[in-house]
Amino acid sequence: MLTTETSPLPDRSRKIIHVDMDAFYATVEQRDNPSLRGKAMAVTDPKGWGIIAAASYEARALGVKGGMTLSEARQISPQLTVVPARMKAYQEASLQVHQIFNEYTKIIEPVFLDEAYLDVTHSAFESATAIAKEIRRRIDEELGLKASAGVSYNKFLAKLASDYIKPDGLLVIKPEQGPSFVENLPIKLFHGVGKATFEKMTALGIATGLELRNHPIESLLATFGKKGHYYHEIGNGDDSRPVVVERERKSFGVEHSSKIQMNTLDELTIGLKEIVSEVWSKCLEYNQCGKNINVKIRYADFTYVNKTQTLSNEFRSEEELRLACHSLLLMMLSFEQPIRLIGVSVSMLKNISELGNQSSSEQLSLF
Repeated sequence: MLTTETSPLPDRSRKIIHVDMDAFYATVEQRDNPSLRGKAMAVTDPKGWGIIAAASYEARALGVKGGMTLSEARQISPQLTVVPARMKAYQEASLQVHQIFNEYTKIIEPVFLDEAYLDVTHSAFESATAIAKEIRRRIDEELGLKASAGVSYNKFLAKLASDYIKPDGLLVIKPEQGPSFVENLPIKLFHGVGKATFEKMTALGIATGLELRNHPIESLLATFGKKGHYYHEIGNGDDSRPVVVERERKSFGVEHSSKIQMNTLDELTIGLKEIVSEVWSKCLEYNQCGKNINVKIRYADFTYVNKTQTLSNEFRSEEELRLACHSLLLMMLSFEQPIRLIGVSVSMLKNISELGNQSSSEQLSLF
């Protein structure tokens, strides 16, 4: 016999903001390259598979969408301007956006580089709507980018609102408006209802939020398992999921094993630079940098040597990290044997947006 769990009363006192950057990759490219502004342009995927990763709103108006193959996009818009993805530029821009978020709340749940949930329930600043307006203004004026925002009492409605108002808009759904806002929406527009779920709901006769609300929870649980509770919630305009702060990593690193033997300082320097660049990309991705740096090398006879350096302050740039790693590399080198592997790892991490202005290069200590 199917039993249902008793759900707690929904909390409609929370203040949640969902910020979604508009055509993020494409907008960063148009910002950085004025010749692309106002044009139908697209960014190809970073792996070079010939897939459209992002399209400008000018291209979207013609029917070009992310996920299309480049050949499909060219058929729709033969004059489409296409540029390769520059992930480091997007990571830098995302970091700058998150630094703005951090000034209003520490309860931030990143979704991708271009969107995040913010819980401002207990923020010392003004209303959630005022915070969202200020964040959008600063992203525009300080970074030259556009963002849409949804404000509501839960994550589901905040996400719905930002999607509904794109591009470059702000929509607030108040507690008394939530259930009615949901009831007339097609369920295919609901965040969390993918293709397979949509097909199952259609088979159950559910096409709108109101029909989802009125559908027996026992049937939802029988069809979707525990997920049925979530669908029952959102049909009522509720969502009990908290904004989850991403757990900070304790360390991260990169190492490359070379197919060729590295015998000269120039070869090692080139190899080290590539690895440092990847480590710095991880720093930007996780919005963290560190004070503790370790460089490891492996010789052709599989002998490992490593050295660690603790900076007085966290490194602030790829160049600072590279210089520290290069200094460690020089201390270990012996060209009696060729080197086949270089590795770099960083630890003692700290959120980049919490750092002051002191440079890590002012003072070094070794152990």
